Amino acid sequence: MFRPKVPIMPQPTGLVTPPAAVEPTAVVQHTPAAPAPMPTHAPAPARPTVQLTPGAVVALVGGGTAVVLVVGAVLVSMLLAVAITGASVAICALVIRSLITSEAKRR
Repeated sequence: MFRPKVPIMPQPTGLVTPPAAVEPTAVVQHTPAAPAPMPTHAPAPARPTVQLTPGAVVALVGGGTAVVLVVGAVLVSMLLAVAITGASVAICALVIRSLITSEAKRR
């Protein structure tokens, strides 16, 4: 009753359809258009798109430092909150254990 039933694959009948015939297609080559005339003057030298001035470098360094300090302060405050919570739970556990043992001694 609880035994799984394995599906049985039907036996092939021997009738196999042949693969569809692939017809070759003709390749048409297009002649390239006449090339555009070359400019007579030399192209302008490539320049970097962002030019950093000393003021921009100082602003970037200051901004990065501020981000690191803020993220560090947030992480340290979270760690401190977890530590304070753990210590308070431990103190509560000690007080409750002390109350339970003193109640048991009075009886």
